[in-house]
Amino acid sequence: MQYRPLGRTGVQVSPLCLGAMMFGPWGNDDRSDATAVIHRALDAGINFIDTADVYSAGVSEEIVGGAIAARRDSVFLATKFFMPMDDDPNHRGGSRRWIFEEVENSLRRLGTDHIDLYQVHRPSPDVDVEETLGALTDLVHQGKVRYIGSSSYAASQIVEAQWASRDRRLERFVTEQPPYSILVRGIEEDVLPTTQRYGMGTLTYSPLSGGWLSGRWRKDNASSPTSSARPSARFDMSSAANQRKLDMVEDLATLADEAGMALIDLAIAFVINHPGVTSAIVGPRTMEQFESYLPAAEITLSTDVLDRIDEIVAPGVTVNPDDNSYGTNELVVSARRR
Repeated sequence: MQYRPLGRTGVQVSPLCLGAMMFGPWGNDDRSDATAVIHRALDAGINFIDTADVYSAGVSEEIVGGAIAARRDSVFLATKFFMPMDDDPNHRGGSRRWIFEEVENSLRRLGTDHIDLYQVHRPSPDVDVEETLGALTDLVHQGKVRYIGSSSYAASQIVEAQWASRDRRLERFVTEQPPYSILVRGIEEDVLPTTQRYGMGTLTYSPLSGGWLSGRWRKDNASSPTSSARPSARFDMSSAANQRKLDMVEDLATLADEAGMALIDLAIAFVINHPGVTSAIVGPRTMEQFESYLPAAEITLSTDVLDRIDEIVAPGVTVNPDDNSYGTNELVVSARRR
């Protein structure tokens, strides 16, 4: 495994990051299975694990903490806060009150005395970024958190946070975690250039675009998934945008075959071959899925293959706007002049 610098922190991480969203009732509720996947990832050289408090209401953090207990010092451990944890309106968000409470919960569930990377799961228009950065700065000074990061921030929000850190002399976000895949390339237009300009690490999620690039949905088997966890607009096979995606998947599958690799390999390698990407977060539910992701870490795509991908999906284009990052990167209706 060839390791990469995490921005300008001096930390070295693997090009694949093990995402733990599917460990627990949201995905695989067999803790022994999930633990086996985590141990396999560590044995394969992956030293980076990402989870969140909200994943299976904390169960994911518990599974990760138990699995890495004997190898904690060799793991760069990341988790996130922000999403609602229950019906209490104060058990969510980026307030100092909630951050101070929830970091203790995450530390307990993870069974550790520090979190290597503590990330804001989503930006909030209702909370001053200085409020959030100030609380996170105090956690760094207390030794409970080593580094801080953001997730699904627009380029302008990244810049605002960097300036606030500079002007108020606060800890700065050293990473950003956006969605990125061959079918969701919007961050190439502004987010990736911004993170590169500020020397941030970029940890992309959903390199398979929610399963679209796994081969799960093809022209000859294009029924929509039935899981209520899937936003319907992203997987409505009757929509014109998703029909275009099906056509593109066929072209990409043909390209992968001609290049002598699986579609999954092509998809993940595309993400980690971008010079602005530090790690791609892969979120397996089973050992079989994890094993199918692993070969991509060793693949370098040729210029010819990258050019062919650009012909299929143009740089900077997100094929279906509903795949954008939960409303942060597109011009939503309420923000339009008209």
